[in-house]
Amino acid sequence: MKQRVMKFSMLAVLAVSFACASAAVLGQNNNTNTAGGQMKQSGKETKEAGKSMGRHVKHGRIVKGGKHFGKHMGRAGKHFGKGTKKAVKKAVS
Repeated sequence: MKQRVMKFSMLAVLAVSFACASAAVLGQNNNTNTAGGQMKQSGKETKEAGKSMGRHVKHGRIVKGGKHFGKHMGRAGKHFGKGTKKAVKKAVS
């Protein structure tokens, strides 16, 4: 009886883990591999920068808001630069 329960529980754990793994793969966004995708991601980061700073300033945490704003803007610049690089490479070649 114990072996049956162990087999069943192991099978259930494996089924759940495979189901979660496939859901994670389906949720990936591959648009960031293109120049337009990088530019779009840059805009999303800029939006998050403003929202994050606004939330922190609203609650009186001005320095923390500025720090998060800078981090998001840095990531936005990184995405914008990557997008520009890909666009120029495509235009030149």
